[in-house]
This record gives sequence, C-alpha cells and structure tokens, in this order.
Amino acid sequence: MPGTQTETTLPASAQRVQDHLHQNGFACTVFLLPHSTRTAAEAATAMACQVAQIAKSLVFRNLDTNQPVLIIASGAHRVDITKIEHQTGLRLGKAEGTYVKERVGFAIGGIPPVAHATPLVTILDTTLQSYDQLWAAAGTPHALFRLTPDQLALMTGGTWLEVAEQVGS
Repeated sequence: MPGTQTETTLPASAQRVQDHLHQNGFACTVFLLPHSTRTAAEAATAMACQVAQIAKSLVFRNLDTNQPVLIIASGAHRVDITKIEHQTGLRLGKAEGTYVKERVGFAIGGIPPVAHATPLVTILDTTLQSYDQLWAAAGTPHALFRLTPDQLALMTGGTWLEVAEQVGS
C-alpha cells in the first residue's frame, strides 16, 4: 500500500495489535500512516473507503460492574446507548480517557477491536455486515488494519446488535 509502513517499523501499541492478530491466526497487516486516522472521517479519507466501512471502537463503562464495554460501530453512525441498553440489559455510562487507557490498554483515538488489557464484553454494529471490507484502528491514531465482518466477529467474540441512533429521533 503506497505511503504506508508495515510491522517492521510499528510503534509498540500497534505492534501489540499486529502480534495479537498473527498469534491468533489472522493474516491482517497493520499499516502505519503519515496522517491521523483518529476520526472515522480521517480514516476513510486515508484508506479511500466509505466512512461506514470504518469499524470504530468505542469504550463505555458498565455502571453496574464498572467494567469496560466495547462497542464497534460503523463510522457513519452515532451510537444509541438507550437502544443498546434495551437489547442487553446493560447500564452504560461514559468512559473517561484515563479509565479507557487503564482498563483497555489503549488511548482513545486508536482503540483496536483486539489485544486489550483484559477481555471485554463486545457489541458489534450489524451495519458493518453490509460491507466486504472494513478498516479498524490498530493501537495508535496513525495505524489501521483491514478485515472482514466475519473476521471481526471471530476475533472479538462480539454480539451483533443494531446500535445506530435513528436520524431524526
């Protein structure tokens, strides 16, 4: 891929993602990009894909257990917490940056779907199943990797749910 570097020059957090992928049988390659991919729009521009193909990883706090919950949503969506709570019985709250870094092991803006500090309850946006190819963060705001919806489900053990906020609601 032009303008990218692969695993031989990855920062430690991106290398951790690459190692996790390979150790778990996924042939995905982490790419390091010269420009930020912190937002779904930036990532889509960098990868010349639709914003909806960006699998953005959002961490929330389970208000009952104080454990992190990972929601992997299409970059084109705002997540509807109430909808998720109704489907799962979870009570979700905002997770601050310090909480995310300590509990998940990655900073906001580069949270990958895998290689977390501890196993996470994971919810996957059903919209992502509409695409043959997705892109996900790989540990830094400059690293991404390509995957399929099937790979996403296998690598995360996540549950597919409708998570998108309805436009006009």
